[in-house]
Amino acid sequence: MPKLRGGLIQMSLKGDTSESPDAIRDKMIEAHLPLIDEAGAQGVQVLCMQEVFTQPYFCPSQDAKWYAAAEVIPDGPTTKLMQEYAKKHSMVIVVPIYEEAMPGVYYNTAAVIDADGRYLGKYRKTHIPQVAGFWEKFFFKPGASDWPVFNTAYCKLGVYICYDRHFPEGWRALALNGAEYIVNPSATVAGLSEYLWKLEQPASAVANGCHIGAINRVGTEAPWNIGEFYGQSYFVNPRGQIEAEASRDRDELLVHDMDMDMVREVRNLWQFFRDRRPDTYGPLTDLN
Repeated sequence: MPKLRGGLIQMSLKGDTSESPDAIRDKMIEAHLPLIDEAGAQGVQVLCMQEVFTQPYFCPSQDAKWYAAAEVIPDGPTTKLMQEYAKKHSMVIVVPIYEEAMPGVYYNTAAVIDADGRYLGKYRKTHIPQVAGFWEKFFFKPGASDWPVFNTAYCKLGVYICYDRHFPEGWRALALNGAEYIVNPSATVAGLSEYLWKLEQPASAVANGCHIGAINRVGTEAPWNIGEFYGQSYFVNPRGQIEAEASRDRDELLVHDMDMDMVREVRNLWQFFRDRRPDTYGPLTDLN
């Protein structure tokens, strides 16, 4: 299998949280488009942005104003625009946005668009935190996406979103469904999370013999100021080695070539899938 050129975009908030969600969306998209074009110019084959990339991370609030930020998928404006850019650059684009399934039912979702501009489907964030500063259940219904893996033009692609990364079961489900490369768009702030940032995803890459692209936003977002989004988006290989890493505090497009032959090589060397014992795991699903 040839090398896969991946791209990750991390970005600070543009605009002000006192503005309308539509106004902020316009500013965030305007800021992203030059980097998307740059990714295309550099030959990126699979591009992913950060969690809810068109908006602030509004979950420190419990303000119903932000319901207006949600869009339908695939017929909303952001997905439609990204379809045009995917086709323009022959580039797979993962589009993490706030989704309206119907009035009053909202998900934290990533749409996946193939390199010819076709909408392939979506993943809805499965695990939803509800702790001080992260009131996500006010905004998001837990997804039940059955761990889709998308057969894109360039690779078998999985998506896992932010808080999901703390749960090893989803990584494994995606890998067993065929994922060779998994992206994890996130919005995570300094503290304990920063230590875990470079621990969990390398471990998950090793356990599942796949490449992972981890994306985090940068900066602080008033008026909530729950901490610094510390960037450091990175690519990690199936041996758990971080091969490329973005800055801590700058808007940035990170581009990296992944050796996809390593997926087969590592899985043949470390036979974790062969040596699994799912016949013994039944009690795990019975423990509450």
